Amino acid sequence: MPLQKRELSDCSTSNSACTCSTPSIARTPQQAVTAPTKRGFLQDLIAMAASFGVAGSARAALPGDPSFQPLRRPGMEGKRFGMLVDMRKCIGCQACTVSCSVENQPPIGQFRTTVLQYEIEQAGHTAAAMVSLPRLCNHCDEPPCVPVCPVQATFQRTDGIVLVDNERCVGCGYCVQACPYDARFINHETQTADKCTFCEHRLEAGLLPACVESCVGGARVIGDLNDAHSEINQRINAHKDEIKVLKPGMKTKPHVFYIGLPDEFVNGVDGQATVRLVAEHL
Repeated sequence: MPLQKRELSDCSTSNSACTCSTPSIARTPQQAVTAPTKRGFLQDLIAMAASFGVAGSARAALPGDPSFQPLRRPGMEGKRFGMLVDMRKCIGCQACTVSCSVENQPPIGQFRTTVLQYEIEQAGHTAAAMVSLPRLCNHCDEPPCVPVCPVQATFQRTDGIVLVDNERCVGCGYCVQACPYDARFINHETQTADKCTFCEHRLEAGLLPACVESCVGGARVIGDLNDAHSEINQRINAHKDEIKVLKPGMKTKPHVFYIGLPDEFVNGVDGQATVRLVAEHL
């Protein structure tokens, strides 16, 4: 019997009648949304932008091509930030989701980070296992959201943090569609793109991001990947055989790393990161 997963959703409608946009997660290979769909959209989008001269920095290239990304803007000198999520320590309490919302004030019902929870049923086991999966922007080394922006409102700094200039953003949604991690959304209040920023304003003040500071289990660690003695590097080195990232086949080089991530979730997670209660996906 194949592995089955049930995503938790806040939809109160029965499964058969539900028409909401609840994302499907970790589906079987036959059902999963595959990387080429996103990559095909991205390639067509960049080619169209280049042909019409809409985005001066955009080229008909894909992640991994040196010509894919525009020049980075100044960041914290000499640093490259990344985050490590230890799923063995995550209890799904949503403290990170709440603290992020308090710190960054996104509209009600929209979230920059959250923890999706799943029931995993496996043949031979009577009780379903609960898995909590923290989700946020991966601040990739090859972020596909950056070159598709027609007004260059989305940009990456030299320290790896990807940000949105809300004064320039026109809310076209190209970056939302280009992100393979579904980590972006159009803010209902500002009508511009919104996402996790690693709480860069706190990092610049010497503080931890709100989600890291509030994590009761110590599941989230952020640090400078250029510093060999940083806590994040020490943990990555200690668990180097267990480190995984989401959707490695997209070649975006994500910088949110996971310990304890089940193989079924590596390429099988789709959908906007929002808080969910109970819904079943076969």
